Amino acid sequence: MCLSIPSKVIKIDKENNIATVDTMGVQRDASLDLMHEDAVQIGDYVLLHIGFIMNKIDEEDALLSLETYREIIEAMDEEDRQRAILDGDECQNRGA
Repeated sequence: MCLSIPSKVIKIDKENNIATVDTMGVQRDASLDLMHEDAVQIGDYVLLHIGFIMNKIDEEDALLSLETYREIIEAMDEEDRQRAILDGDECQNRGA
């Protein structure tokens, strides 16, 4: 199962249509190809799926979701945390 954790846009490369996002301290690049031009700005919170920004979300909702994810992570043991991180990086559209 793939979960989309809210990520904050910290940089936008308009030439390549890519945003750099921060997901709970992990930075990665994500494509803006599925978003309308200028729909996403630095400081916005977004949801990603398989390397694409799918939509922008409200900051208050994003922060509440991030707090819930932090609580879940704190309840996990180290092995489960590492597995969740690795599975999240490899998450693909696997179907039902």
